[in-house]
Amino acid sequence: MNARRAVGWLVALGLGVAACSTPRPVLYPNDHYNRVGQTVAERDVDDCIARAKQSGASASQAQGAGGDVATHTVAGAGAGAAIGAVGGAVMGNAGEAAAVGAATGGTAGLLSGIFGGSRSRGPDPTFATFVDRCLRERGYEPIGW
Repeated sequence: MNARRAVGWLVALGLGVAACSTPRPVLYPNDHYNRVGQTVAERDVDDCIARAKQSGASASQAQGAGGDVATHTVAGAGAGAAIGAVGGAVMGNAGEAAAVGAATGGTAGLLSGIFGGSRSRGPDPTFATFVDRCLRERGYEPIGW
């Protein structure tokens, strides 16, 4: 696989992670939770999240953890391409060096975003309030996100 194709896959993977990340509340195992069980509780959480989104509340603040991973991946690819191009210009092959640098930087950015380089800012406060209220009305006790 050539370096340009590798960069494309890394960017797609980073954006895929961004699309899949919706913050979820943590529920205290009160009497209601214990009575209905985890499966029903998860279904209720999903329903409350869907209702919050339908009302227009955004699930994450600026971009959330998945967006941070995508940002790290793209930024790493860009920085790697620039560094590779400079090194390649000195050595005589800027194009190939830029592609290799982009693949290397993109991989480093992706791994950094996934394994600790990004810190989620948590859910949007309006979204969290909506979901918390929906869950409390159903008998649950959300204790955090």
